[in-house]
Amino acid sequence: MKAITIYTDGACSGNPGPGGWGALLQFGPHTREISGFAADTTNNRMELTAAVKALENLKEPCRVTLYSDSAYLVNTFQKDWLTKWQRNGWKTSNKGPVENQDLWQQLLQLTAKHTVQWVKVKGHSDNEFNNRCDKLAREEIKKNTK
Repeated sequence: MKAITIYTDGACSGNPGPGGWGALLQFGPHTREISGFAADTTNNRMELTAAVKALENLKEPCRVTLYSDSAYLVNTFQKDWLTKWQRNGWKTSNKGPVENQDLWQQLLQLTAKHTVQWVKVKGHSDNEFNNRCDKLAREEIKKNTK
């Protein structure tokens, strides 16, 4: 099984507002950058979308280490909130509907194919790969809102 390193980030101009996401996929000496835009979205949706799009780019089952500065994304997997949400009919502990359920379901399907380790990184600090993803996300917002 191939070992892939992924970095992801999402950004929003206003929350909600126009948003962008960026991801870096690293395999050995190879790096691929991907990014995208949504006209009316939230920061959390962009964080999740970055992870979805990155995992969708993998052509075969891989051993993935995915780095994100989103505590929302990383904690959901590390603390197994998804299992609880599913068991509760996609309701949170406060009995409200789980936000971004469509993206969480996509992530469930994608992570079933791969072995994913989720790693939280500090945002906007000295991690060059996280900073690059942030730049890709912000460039998408700039490019699409002129």
